[in-house]
Amino acid sequence: MGAIAVHEFVSLDGVFESPAWTIEFGFDPRMGETLAAITSQSTAILLGRTTFEMFAPAWSTRTADDDPGAPFFNDTTKHVVSSTLTDPDSVWRGSVAFGPYDPDALQSLKERTEGSIYVSGSGTLVRAMLADGLVDHLHLFVYPVVLGEGKRLFTEGVPKTTLALVDSTTYENGVVHLDYGTVD
Repeated sequence: MGAIAVHEFVSLDGVFESPAWTIEFGFDPRMGETLAAITSQSTAILLGRTTFEMFAPAWSTRTADDDPGAPFFNDTTKHVVSSTLTDPDSVWRGSVAFGPYDPDALQSLKERTEGSIYVSGSGTLVRAMLADGLVDHLHLFVYPVVLGEGKRLFTEGVPKTTLALVDSTTYENGVVHLDYGTVD
């Protein structure tokens, strides 16, 4: 059975929207190693519609020469959770319409997937999956900045979710990777 592994870049105040603000911190090569470890265990990608629409033009034309992560994003099946998007493969090769959010269908996807299902961005989807107990690993890359505005990963009214710290790493650029697992 597969596991859902979420990866997010967040500020200290929880903003994850449009992470262009991370550029000023640089990208520590060890962060790339951590992300490669997360994606290397993944055999599927799960995205919400908004993140899919941002990722598709950014990743679909990249090659391994442009970014070592490009083969993963372009060659791995991408399941797009959306009630409106019907033909994501026409936008980004290897994409399939999952349909609207359905926790039972997501559990079924986990059960028939070998390896992890990688999720990035997709805040609405991630919040729903956390509330439904579907997330197995929450990888937060926390940047040493308070932005004060922007969409937050955890919004007012999100139900209490208790997680267990599995691992943590501090990088030279001040970013901290927190790997949280679910508590049964």
